[in-house]
Amino acid sequence: MRDDTRIEIDVLNDLSQIEAAQWDACACPEDGRPRDPFTTHRFLSALERSGSVGRGTGWQARHLVARAGGQVIAVMPLYAKGHSQGEYIFDHNWAHAYEQAGGRYYPKLQAAVPFTPATGRRFLCRPGQEAVGQSALLQGLVQLASENELSSAHVTFCTQQEYEAGGAAGLLQRTGQQFHWFNRDYADFDAFLADLSSRKRKTIRKERRTAQDFGGTIHLLTGDQIEPQHWDAFWQFYQDTGARKWGTPYLTRAFFEEAHATLRDDILLVMCERDGRWVAGAMNMIGADTLYGRYWGCVEDHPCLHFEVCYYQAIDWALAHGLSRVEAGAQGEHKLARGYLPTPTYSLHWIADPGFRRAVEQYLEGERAAVGEEIEILTEYGPFRKVQGED
Repeated sequence: MRDDTRIEIDVLNDLSQIEAAQWDACACPEDGRPRDPFTTHRFLSALERSGSVGRGTGWQARHLVARAGGQVIAVMPLYAKGHSQGEYIFDHNWAHAYEQAGGRYYPKLQAAVPFTPATGRRFLCRPGQEAVGQSALLQGLVQLASENELSSAHVTFCTQQEYEAGGAAGLLQRTGQQFHWFNRDYADFDAFLADLSSRKRKTIRKERRTAQDFGGTIHLLTGDQIEPQHWDAFWQFYQDTGARKWGTPYLTRAFFEEAHATLRDDILLVMCERDGRWVAGAMNMIGADTLYGRYWGCVEDHPCLHFEVCYYQAIDWALAHGLSRVEAGAQGEHKLARGYLPTPTYSLHWIADPGFRRAVEQYLEGERAAVGEEIEILTEYGPFRKVQGED
């Protein structure tokens, strides 16, 4: 008799090897807009089809698919990494220490969305299959790393639930922090400002006035409002920022063509036009409950325009569309003064070598304590009024 409860794990070298409906039944099973736009089949496929990941990039797809009785019950976006670029959870010092001791750190496995420091599920399970699916993916991840004699496997920007479950299963736990804006049932931007201290409120109003005096118009575009001309301009912005931050931009020009074809409904572009020319812009991804700020760039410098386009316009749009939060990406304590609060991020790590694992575990214990203390201090010195009615 056939045993339909047996779990089978497949490794995919390309997302074209699985139907979009099967992947998305695990990645975004909710009705309507996906909660996480980054783990959808269309977003991850756009990275692959555009050559942003794949041969020559250091990101080789090794996606996991768990099946029970022939049905896909869980999937994981997984990559074999030949470096530590584009991850935003930094382990360069681990790699250096391991190789100084004579080990080979790369390749490693990375369960993540490439170039995307946004929290989301990494163990993507069909509803009702969470427990068995998560367990199967975790076993598959460790088995794949072990069988290929890899140094390590990493699950980055996972959810708190996955972080706790992975820790209980023996994976090493790591925390970090970002700055997120939270909608406290504000009716509009003025209601948000009223929640801040007087000094911060005045500063933000001044920054917005300064930015909006740049001599042009700010356009918010999504769906069919986005045209190829906007991507032509945004590619210039992205190249400029990418060259300054990373040396070489992670995304190819072809990715933005893929985005126009398949991702327009998931994207909000905030574009600045001056004298008939696009001079600055920001790209955001739209989730069911969260707006994710991703990329910013400009070809002209104008005071405070970055704050307006990336932070304040994002808050305005989130409020207008009933979203509960804005994630503004990695790093940036300057976001605190603009209403974005320190928020923990989570990752999980499997280390093959027992001695190296113990050293990393000790390091992470101290790091978690330091991150927790920093979040507590930054929250205390945040921009919000300390008591009701404080001026």
